[in-house]
Amino acid sequence: MRDEFIWVEKYRPKTIDDCILPESTKKTFREFLTKGEIPNLLLAGPPGIGKTTVAKALCAELGVDCYVINGSDEGRFLDTVRNQAKNFASTVSLMDADRKHKVIIIDEADNTTHDVQLLLRANIESFYKNCRFIFTCNFKNRIIEPLHSRCAVIEFSVKGKDKSAIAAQFFKRLVSILELEGIEADKKVLAELINKHFPDWRRVLNECQRHSVGGKIDSSILASFLRLIFMILSKILKRRNFQKSESGVSIILTMILLYFFVVFTTLYLTLLRVLVLQQQY
Repeated sequence: MRDEFIWVEKYRPKTIDDCILPESTKKTFREFLTKGEIPNLLLAGPPGIGKTTVAKALCAELGVDCYVINGSDEGRFLDTVRNQAKNFASTVSLMDADRKHKVIIIDEADNTTHDVQLLLRANIESFYKNCRFIFTCNFKNRIIEPLHSRCAVIEFSVKGKDKSAIAAQFFKRLVSILELEGIEADKKVLAELINKHFPDWRRVLNECQRHSVGGKIDSSILASFLRLIFMILSKILKRRNFQKSESGVSIILTMILLYFFVVFTTLYLTLLRVLVLQQQY
């Protein structure tokens, strides 16, 4: 029931073809599906770009049993990972004798400890006949080298030539989701929101759902985002411990930065409102 309420889960792609990815990256995953099995994988890229979605879609299309361990939660505890991984990986699937392996997804693996990663390296070797591992991470430099060498590393990066095409695909997907939910939306605002958070699709969808309570998404969603930035800057200014030797220079520079931020934000929102009014009339 909860998944049906949260848009990120409700509209999570179930197949690789439905995932919004550069064609070259999507081709790699299609080849795994054609072969009917996957190697151990390390999926690296910025948050919200679709790493976990791809991992789950691969398992669903292959029809294999999978188990998810969150590296930011239970994945930080050595005994928990040892017991969960061993219990799942060491048993044979009862669903289909012809299936070649199970899959353990270690989500946000870059948040696991060094000891946990060493344990997972040992598990990869111990259960290679019956189980594959898919690691997702935002920062692959936080993953130990022995795991790198035991996995096929796939970068979820969107290069300049692919950016406009990928953004256009997500814009189309977002418009269709809002239509299904019966939410009226200013398309110029949606485009600006996508550009602002690119390529964090999860953030965009969550922001849209949060601002859709009134049945409409307009320029207020951007204003809220800018106010949030201003609050963060203000907190940084209040908490900063300035040294006497700085003679107030840092304070003055910070205040100048905040001043120009407010000025440009005001101009930006004014221009946006004018564009919206022109579109309406």
